[in-house]
Amino acid sequence: MKIAKKTQDRLVAGLKKYQPIVRKLAERDISEADTVTVIKDMLTDIFGYDKYAELTSEQQIRGTFCDLAIRVEGKVHYLAEVKSAGTLLSENHLRQAVNYGAHHGIEWILLTNGIIWKVFRIRFAQPIDWDEVYSFDMGAISSRSADDLAKLAMLCRESISTDALQAFHKQAQILNRYVLAELLLSDAVIGSLRKEMRRLFDGLKISDDELRVLLTNDVIKRDTLDGDQPKLAKALVKKATSALARRAAKAASL
Repeated sequence: MKIAKKTQDRLVAGLKKYQPIVRKLAERDISEADTVTVIKDMLTDIFGYDKYAELTSEQQIRGTFCDLAIRVEGKVHYLAEVKSAGTLLSENHLRQAVNYGAHHGIEWILLTNGIIWKVFRIRFAQPIDWDEVYSFDMGAISSRSADDLAKLAMLCRESISTDALQAFHKQAQILNRYVLAELLLSDAVIGSLRKEMRRLFDGLKISDDELRVLLTNDVIKRDTLDGDQPKLAKALVKKATSALARRAAKAASL
């Protein structure tokens, strides 16, 4: 993504200021409340939010609550679940923020201990679920890396009005091993592979079904074929295939 110079200058200056602090957080084993204070400062100095107008502590509602909410122009865009700097983050820590977000239609969750930052998107399905979109180590991220700066920039105040994070998540849903495994087993790819093998190896006799079995049993890793993520990949490919067929049918009817 393209980052405005003003934003990039703030990111670079913020990293220079806070990385030495972040690297000492775990050593000091500071409390969760003190970690929240540091994160508010980082959200202000690195990410560009107004500490007093846009960073709020949410009250308990329907038995759920979160540590911080990022509210811009009256709308909550992110919920932040904060753990102490010495805490090893896990998805179990997300549940309170996810429950809160699900009740209020807030789809983006930040989980952080000040050092590790994880970005999640809630899937409003039955049951409610979530995807980890990306993560970074604030102490190790490099101001010289365009990819690292982009990870920060997508969470900045300036990006609230863009679809940068949404677009990144959409692409991440497509460019992963589950979708690739599903495509490798598709009729189109299997057919192309069979033709190429027969072109290269004269007299070879092999069917699409035999190739599919070989790929499934001996080539593609089993964890890309079984479980929730492969099911999501299958549904994504099926949806894209159906949309392509509808566009082709509409074009043919004109």
